[in-house]
Order: sequence, then structure tokens, then C-alpha cells
Amino acid sequence: MGTKRDKKIIDLFCGPGGLSLGFEKADFGVAFANDIDESSIETYRKNHPHIPSENIVLGDIQEFIKKKKTDLKGEFSVVVGGPPCQGFSMANRQRLISDPRNSLYKKFVEVIDIAKPEFLVMENVKGMLLYAPQVVKDFKSVGYVSDCRLFNVRDFGIPQNRERLIYIGIRSDARKDPEETIKEIFESIESRKSDRQTPIKDALWGLRKLVARKKRGDTQVESEESGFTEDKVVGKGKPTDYILRINHGNVPTKIYNHKARYNNERDLEIFRLLPPGEKSDHESIEHIMPYKSRSHIFKDKYFKLHPDWPSKTITSHMKFDCNMYIHPYEARGITPREAARIQGFPDDYILQGSYTRWYAQVGNAVPPPLGEIIAQSIMKKLL
Repeated sequence: MGTKRDKKIIDLFCGPGGLSLGFEKADFGVAFANDIDESSIETYRKNHPHIPSENIVLGDIQEFIKKKKTDLKGEFSVVVGGPPCQGFSMANRQRLISDPRNSLYKKFVEVIDIAKPEFLVMENVKGMLLYAPQVVKDFKSVGYVSDCRLFNVRDFGIPQNRERLIYIGIRSDARKDPEETIKEIFESIESRKSDRQTPIKDALWGLRKLVARKKRGDTQVESEESGFTEDKVVGKGKPTDYILRINHGNVPTKIYNHKARYNNERDLEIFRLLPPGEKSDHESIEHIMPYKSRSHIFKDKYFKLHPDWPSKTITSHMKFDCNMYIHPYEARGITPREAARIQGFPDDYILQGSYTRWYAQVGNAVPPPLGEIIAQSIMKKLL
């Protein structure tokens, strides 16, 4: 069945490259990657210089299909991706799979049909579980047997409470018993779960202490006080096992994108007073809470991360503010680098684009360690 090196993937809706990074760590190669977000593609190209730039395609997936249709009829082991599916969110349970906002999912199926990889992997929100029968039917219509499982990344040693639905499919003519193959892959993934959850503090080793910027809109400013785009690691002693894990066993010496954001004085006072693990309705900030008359709506407007717990789900909302991601020790929101570490990106992974886009990219990404576990489980079946 060949060697690891000739196993190629196509990464659709690739974002900054979380899934690609996980699959590369499992010795897959990336043939093509595509996303419509310019900053994500800049980040992807910056961190994947070994992939020809023309194969990392910026643009709508329909344009990608038109541009690369002939090339997509090659030999690929896996097509991976997480098509944005707003109509599948838990807040929209009544939406049908035909919701026009889910046309990107249909394009994912179209690429599967063109490329005919042996396997497919699709990552999506928990709400998509409600539509599993239709999704399985859609994959079957292009010749694939598939199934899905809901995973929480905290169960795999990633310091974050993040539930995601993973679909895995196999071309129906690729194996004698495709259903059994899918079952064995999911069992392999399940076997990597651990009872020990990784706390946030394990992801914070070696980072310089920072204070929030006092001036709004000065995201380009670099300072000792509020951080640098490129800086040194200041931690002493042995790194945590988690830091070694995400850095491929290496002790990091440089750090990127570790810059604190602006916060007003009221928010900083809330950040200081709120105990770790508590939120907007805590008595310690009752006298200063700006939304107390609507606390039933805004009870999670502020949340201080607890150092001994996994983080709450890292999301792209951080591009607006980090009030729901208050640093457990310091009166500020977490930085893009801290968010990237919680997601499992290595310290030498450099985010490109504007400061707020750093947050958005990280929040939308698939945690690379989860991608690696999935990839390793599939690779076993390819060798």
C-alpha cells in the first residue's frame, strides 16, 4: 500500500492549518489547501514553506474547484476539512440541511466526489449531529460509507473543553468491509483518551508576564510591558509535558504573537476582583458589574479561567474581546499565543495578519493534537 511519505491529503477550509499540522505530524503530505480568509492563508503559507505556494489556494471553494479540477483527479489518501455550517449550530435546530448557508458543506461533498480519496474526515459543530442521517446519506451518494462520533478534546490531554463532531468515511470499494474499517478507526481514536485532564496552567509555562494595553487601537505597538510579536521564552526549569508535546519534544526558546490587548479601567478592575473559575454573577464584582440588571442574559459576559481546569472553548469571538477568557493569574485577557497553546499549536507557529485576525484564526482552528490522533488512526489502515 506504499509508504507514509506518499500519503497525500487535501485540506479544505484549512484556516491557519490546524488539521494539516496534525496530519503532517502523522507523516501525511499536503497536496492542496484552500480557504477564503486571506490572513489564514498567509499564516498557512508562512508555516508551510515546503508546500508550493500555488497549492495553498486563497479563494472561495467554488473557485478552487474550477481552478484545480484537473489536479483534484489525482491520487489522494484523505480529504479533510471543517466546512462552516451556521445552519447546523445548536441555536438553529430547526434549520434543514438545505439551508443555503450550508452550501459550503455541499461543496465539500463535491470535492470528495471529484478527488475520490480513500478516506474523508470532516470536523464540525456538535449541532451537526442532529443531521447525521442526512450527512451519511450525502456521503453515500458519492460512494462513501461514513459514521461520526462526538469528541471532547479535553479527553485527549488538550487543556480545553471543546466538543466537536468528527465524521470519517471510506470509499465503499476501497475495502471488503468498510463499516468495520470505520469502526476500528474510531476505536483507535477512543483508545487515546486519558482520564487525566490537562489544566490551563500547563499551557502557560515560559510566557512573559504582561499587562493590558492602556491605549485603544495601538495593536502595532511593541513593548516590554504588553508584549512583542516575537519574544523569548522566559520560563525556568523543565517545561510541562504538554509544552513538550505540542513542541515535538523540543524546549521552546522563542515565542510569537504573545501580546496583550487593550482593556478599559472598569474591565481591569473586574479582572482583578473576580476569583478564578467565576463569572459575571459573582458577588465580588456585583458593585461594578455593568450588566447586573440583565445578569440572566450576560451571566457569562466575564469569566476568569481557573489554572487547574481546562479552558472553556476557544472561539473566534476573542477577536472582539477576551472578557470570557480572563487570564487566571494576571488582570488581562489571554493573548493570541496563549490561545494558540491551549489549542495545541507549537510555539514556532507564527500567526499572520492583523492582531484581531490572530485571535479569529486560532478560534476557528482544529486543535493540531486531535488532528494528529485522527491521522495516526487512519495511517494505520493505509500501511
